[in-house]
Amino acid sequence: MTTWLYPLGLVALTLFGLQTPATDKPQLLPKSGQFVADTTNRPDENRFTKTVLFNDLNEPMELAVAPDGRVFFVERAGKFYMYDPTTRKTRLLHDFPVKAVEKYLNGLLGITIDPDFARHPYLYFFYTTQDGDKTKQRIARFTVANDNTLDLASEKVVIEFPIDLEVSAHTGGSMAWDAHRNLFISTGDNTVPFESQGFAPIDAQPGRLVYDAQRSAGNPNDLRGKILRITVDLDGNYTVPNGNLFAKGTSGTRPEIFVMGCRNPYRISVDTATSTVYWGEIGPDSGVDGPQGPRGYDEFNQAKQAGNYGWPYFVGDSKPYHHYDFATKTVDALFDPAAPVNESPNNTGAKTLPPVHKPMVWYPYGKSDEFPQLGVGGRCAMGGPTYHYSAALKSTTKLPVYYDKALFMYDWMRNWVMAVRLDENQNYQSMEAFMPKTGDFRRPVDMEIGPEGSIYMLEYGSVYGIDNDDARLVRLDFNPGNRAPVAKITAKDTIGLAPLTVAFGNGSYDYDKADQLAYSWQFEGEKTPTVAATPTHTFRKNGIYKVRLTATDGAGRKDVDTLTIRVGNTLPQVAISTTDNKTFFFPNQKTLVYNVMVKDNEDKLIDKKRVNVALNYIPKVADNSPQLGHQQLSATYNLGKSLIAGSDCKACHQVAAKSVGPAFTEISKKYRDDKTATAKLANKIITGGGGVWGEHAMSAHPQLSRDETTEMVKYIMSLGNEPTASKLPQAGTVDLAAHQGTDQNGRYILTASYTDRGGAITPMTTSETLLLRPTRFAAAEATDLHNIERQGKRLGSAHDGSSFALKGVDLTGITDVTYRYGAKDHGATLEIRTGSPTGPVISTTPYTATGDWRTFANVRATIQPTTGKQDLYFIFRKPDDPKANLVSLESVTFEK
Repeated sequence: MTTWLYPLGLVALTLFGLQTPATDKPQLLPKSGQFVADTTNRPDENRFTKTVLFNDLNEPMELAVAPDGRVFFVERAGKFYMYDPTTRKTRLLHDFPVKAVEKYLNGLLGITIDPDFARHPYLYFFYTTQDGDKTKQRIARFTVANDNTLDLASEKVVIEFPIDLEVSAHTGGSMAWDAHRNLFISTGDNTVPFESQGFAPIDAQPGRLVYDAQRSAGNPNDLRGKILRITVDLDGNYTVPNGNLFAKGTSGTRPEIFVMGCRNPYRISVDTATSTVYWGEIGPDSGVDGPQGPRGYDEFNQAKQAGNYGWPYFVGDSKPYHHYDFATKTVDALFDPAAPVNESPNNTGAKTLPPVHKPMVWYPYGKSDEFPQLGVGGRCAMGGPTYHYSAALKSTTKLPVYYDKALFMYDWMRNWVMAVRLDENQNYQSMEAFMPKTGDFRRPVDMEIGPEGSIYMLEYGSVYGIDNDDARLVRLDFNPGNRAPVAKITAKDTIGLAPLTVAFGNGSYDYDKADQLAYSWQFEGEKTPTVAATPTHTFRKNGIYKVRLTATDGAGRKDVDTLTIRVGNTLPQVAISTTDNKTFFFPNQKTLVYNVMVKDNEDKLIDKKRVNVALNYIPKVADNSPQLGHQQLSATYNLGKSLIAGSDCKACHQVAAKSVGPAFTEISKKYRDDKTATAKLANKIITGGGGVWGEHAMSAHPQLSRDETTEMVKYIMSLGNEPTASKLPQAGTVDLAAHQGTDQNGRYILTASYTDRGGAITPMTTSETLLLRPTRFAAAEATDLHNIERQGKRLGSAHDGSSFALKGVDLTGITDVTYRYGAKDHGATLEIRTGSPTGPVISTTPYTATGDWRTFANVRATIQPTTGKQDLYFIFRKPDDPKANLVSLESVTFEK
């Protein structure tokens, strides 16, 4: 599960945690002063529409929008495209022969247009080129001809700087302009991060040049690990403006440097109204603080003036690293943010560095104390545009005044976009999620505001380093007026025999409440549609029909929904019966007796070859999983798969194909004979590490629990093996022990299905499942909590009348129940009722105090003989002391 984004320079992303921020409203820090963001006129999210303009891309990098609406954008491997808003088509204008070898992850990285593009149609490209045996990063200018071709002969090299090609990380590559023809250029530190354990790469030993960011980001005489600022004239020549970090002629410095101390400022922007520079700083790996210094942080930075932002000596809010001797592994004093000194022998510039500026926002893999709304998980910060609302702009799609002066920043790994609010002095005040429910962002890698006030975005796509199906150019438009309605068909009977009469429901709605909707139904291609809101229609012939509902509002805007009706067959009926308990398998239970019954209205004779019965055993399910029933079956069977699917693991891994990290099947094959692999890999996901699959490191994931990572590893380990399901006859006795092995904490899943012959149309399949679990319920699996709290794996803070439920429990053969609990001061009574908290009582037992919440005891209670599945409600009784804190309940175990 190695996870890293190398052209974007993220040394190690995360396997988990694509989480939407916890709130949609702006969040104010306690120190935010008098500014309060206006949330009273926030537009409804459904007023925004996302349109895919082009979706056949491979590693898109940066885009630029011309005043006439043309969108220019590039791919890392060298392709340069133009989207034409008039024809709504995308053209490949040129394929640059750039140095974009996969190992080195350079290439065509950036593009920008001339600030006076309407009169001077110049495009500027940031790309990697080979000059003899030297590799360089080059910014060059080209002219776009009137026929939208790129004049290759017009190339004018603006600036170049060498790179160490053997470093496959940290390229930078973004460009932006201010209002004074100053071009800002971001460059990465061009340093190998893998052998510094996720901390500062300051290895100054001989022969370790590319492992020392002091030679680049910390070097005032080197253009790497910087944001440069140069003034470019109309001839393509540059001069250095006043106000950069080092005055012209200062010994041991480069005057082009505006910002130094950057690790990988991969995406930058400039607010042309204030000339303030914003960028996302992609930080180092470590998920925990260590002897060398602080854990890794990503940063959103702001430079109102030139400055040093600290890397590789500081990270986050200027947290210092220690001086560290990589040869002896000894730790020395902390670096001083007020007076940092670069004493590396690889430093070719001045040793005394400017004092360090703190970032605007910083956040680790885990939850940020200062910015909790950013969530947890992988980090890949990107700095986006600042929006300025113009009332004079005639546009039906421009962002509303609500977002005036908002800075948009985004995270490639967490797939969110934030609108950041600043005060009148451009100081951070708050942030809020932008389109958190409907944005469906697919790893945003660049975004700009277009001339009409819409947002243009490049989405890299789901998986790093491959040709993603969802790598695309999109536009986000705002609709200030009438919105289209939403058509929605409902129907209870969608399958049956002719004549089939279906009563259709209508769940259509309109966001603009004043609109009256008109309806048009098409059932079987009739020339005259039905206009009733909820019609009934009889299908008299066999066939498969697409029913179509069109909902139209008063302004003529429409939406369409369809529903499939199948006439000529009915679903088979499948049932599983057993004389054993239908909820539990018991300790030392060796067999399960079962019978699968199948009926079908159209198949007079049931074909046994069409009946499929199989038994699977799922290893241990985490104790803090929700209570498992048939409705959670798919999630239960693939619990680890579900956890991975809900994470950003797929950014760097595929099931069977290699991406930036190894395929899951390869991981499974590598460790299939290692009995310690599950525990070892589960721990490694949390703590991080590297060296097994190459030079790349796997980041730490401190936000994950051991149970979660264990389930993820178990799923991955299963991928290299043949399916473990056993095919069974339609009835019989199955040997449970043969499937279970030594694990007593998993689930048996007995599945039965039948596919009929199709009747007059297509075959149909019905499946039924019997899920058997251990008799022990962890308290965390309880539902319907009333006046009781979930405390990790336990339930606590219970008082007189507190209750919880375990639903769908088969009590056939159950005689007793055992509670494992802790109770510091008070004993109480615990009763079980069926059906509801006021239903019949089937068990009552007193328990006594154990003297401490962490001292646990068992108490066993008798259950009245009860058959069949029941919803059980457990109620605590202490009427003589209703405020007493009664229990820390760990588990409930049913006894046969």
